[in-house]
Parts: sequence; C-alpha cells; structure tokens
Amino acid sequence: MEILTANKAKTHFGELLMKAQSAPVQIDKNGKPVAVVISYENYEAVEMLKLQMLKDRFKQANEDIENGHFEDDGEEFMERLIAGEFDE
Repeated sequence: MEILTANKAKTHFGELLMKAQSAPVQIDKNGKPVAVVISYENYEAVEMLKLQMLKDRFKQANEDIENGHFEDDGEEFMERLIAGEFDE
C-alpha cells in the first residue's frame, strides 16, 4: 500500500484520488497512520461484506434462540454479536 504524508495528500489531492482508484492509499500524520483512502467501489464492497456478516450473525443468533440457547443480558449479546462470537 502506498503511503503519503498528510501534507503531500493535501497538496497532491488529485493524484491521491487517482491512486485510490486502483489501490488503497495510507495517509500518515506526524509519522503515524491516520486514514486510508479507497475507491468508492471498494468502499461499497466493504460495506456489503459488513452487512452480510451482520446478517449471518443475526441468523445464527436466531437459530440459537430457537434451540434454547440465548443470552439473558441484552448488552452482553450485542457485545458478542459485534465481536463475531456467533461464527463458531
């Protein structure tokens, strides 16, 4: 992955946008990574994967409930859902 400083990303914004169309570009500020710029197409793909993963987790949770395995604590359930612990 190409890495640009925040200053270079700002001064060469058009170039940054062009590079992000073919591969993610990391932006560093003060020597530390602060952002990654990706194409809109890649962003949509990531969001679709996240949505599918969440749907799969909800499906697994519903199956667990139907089989009598459920959490008494809703907060704990949401933490496990977000952590992906229903993939087991």
